[in-house]
Formats: sequence, C-alpha cells, structure tokens
Amino acid sequence: MRAPTPFQTRRPAATGRQYRISRGGSAAVITELAAGLRSFEIDGVQLTETYSDGQIPPGAAGITLAPWANRIEDGRWMLDGTVQQLDITEPSKNNASHGLLRNTGYELLEHEDARVVLEGTVFPQHGYPFLVRHRVEYRIDDAGGLHVRQMLANDSEQSAPFVLGAHPYLRLGDVETGELTLTVRAERRLVPDERQIPRATAAADGEWDLSAGRRVGTLDLDSAYTGLTFEGGAARATLTSPDGRSVWLWQDIRCRYTHVFVTRRYPGRDIAVALEPQTGPANAFNSGEDLGWLAPGGQSAMEWGIGAAL
Repeated sequence: MRAPTPFQTRRPAATGRQYRISRGGSAAVITELAAGLRSFEIDGVQLTETYSDGQIPPGAAGITLAPWANRIEDGRWMLDGTVQQLDITEPSKNNASHGLLRNTGYELLEHEDARVVLEGTVFPQHGYPFLVRHRVEYRIDDAGGLHVRQMLANDSEQSAPFVLGAHPYLRLGDVETGELTLTVRAERRLVPDERQIPRATAAADGEWDLSAGRRVGTLDLDSAYTGLTFEGGAARATLTSPDGRSVWLWQDIRCRYTHVFVTRRYPGRDIAVALEPQTGPANAFNSGEDLGWLAPGGQSAMEWGIGAAL
C-alpha cells in the first residue's frame, strides 16, 4: 500500500495563494480568497488599501461579490411563493451581507504576466438553491490601468437571481485620504435605514451632491448612488489630491450603482473610502430593483477597473 503524503504545516497568507500580475510600472496582487484585489500600484504609488498576511480583508477590502452585493434584509426573500432563508452574516444588523463567496477559495484557471483568471462556485444551499459559477479576470491593460471582468454562469435547471459587485478601497499613495476630493456624478442616491437597507430614492443634492467634488474628510457616507453619468460607456468616481494627481474607479453601463463607504475604522488609517461598483442595489432580492435573472445555462458579466493620473 502506498504511504500517505505527509501532512505538513504551511504558513500561507490568511487570504490563501497570492497571484501577482504586472505590466510596465503597474502591478497588482490578487488573492485566492474571494478573488480579491489585495493591492494595485503604478510606479510605486499605492492606489488601493491593503492588509497584512495574517489578516482577512478588513472591511471586506477588495473582495468580489456574488451572487449578491451589499445586503439582504433579514437574509430572507421569496422564490415562487416560498420563503428562502440565508445565513445571517451581519449579526449586528441581522442581514445576509456580501454574497456567498467572501470566505471561499477560488480555483486558478489562468495566470500570465499581466493577467489572472479565478473561478468560485456557489453550490445549492438553504436560501439560495442554485448552482452558479463566478469567474473573475484581472488584467493590466496597455495603458497600465487595472481592468476587471466578473462573469456569472448559471448551471442550474431553473433561473437564478443575482447582483454582482466588488469592494475596493482606493487611496493615492501617501496622501492622507481625508485630504482627497471625491467626485461622483450621479442624479440620485438611495436612502437607507439604520440597517443599511434602502427605503427610498432621493435627489443627490445638497450635502449628498458629489458632482463638483467634496473633501473626503468632511464626509460620513455609506450610501449608493445611481443615475450615474456614463461617458464612452463608463462612469467614474474620482479621488483627487491637492497637487492635482488623481485615481479613479470606472465601471461599465451594466453597473448602474456606485456605493460610497467612508470609514474611520480601517486598520492603520485615519480614514478610508470604498468605491463599490454594483449591478443592483442592496436588498434587490426583495425589492426586485435591477435584480438580474440568469436563465438555465445563461451568463452575465460586468466590468470595472482602476486608473490614475500621476
């Protein structure tokens, strides 16, 4: 009988295998866990928040989100007249948060110098009785920017609901994030309750108006914006430093929502800002607003990325 392979202790990063891609002066690190963006830099300027090897992504930093983004109220929704109950993963607000793959290791499909492709599977389970695959491709484009494509495929025999999203935190090197100016051109915002569940839509005006830019340090935001301005098929949310340098998140027209989360609880940072592209809003499984449905054998995709002027 063949001897068993010795079970040896390893000390990998808490987020599993780390996949580095680079082109020219641009480099990114992608994690096995949640197909997450751990870091992205251009010419040595760090453009995303990161974390140590021993941490899981603080504040969901950089993870990809499927088969829903943001939250589902009470983890409950209806499918053909039957209540579906998801696990509560945000106990403080009694919500199911950030999908079903945030704690899943993704399989490596392809890895080239400037490109990596990972895939995770959601198996049928209580609250989500569907078999779907989430494939995430990261690549550094010819201009040195980061380009991300997220795809969802339905391997079930019935239509499956979904919202896709991502959770990157942007920064601009060593500039204090509170000193950056955030610009988001949007007509409307979602008005959430104390549990971050949208209850209404309102004009993005007054203190909520980011179209002319607002200093991040003056903001207290955990809200989604929609009615975005798309130019050339993409909408942008931009952070600009006092010296004129900038970094931006772009998202394609399938991503009709940008969730802006300003936090003063990111480890080691006075303030951090997540700019989250989403194909639908929080609680879409209940509201039905911009909720996608994949037919059996169907596929859908979204694209987003990060660029900078340094």
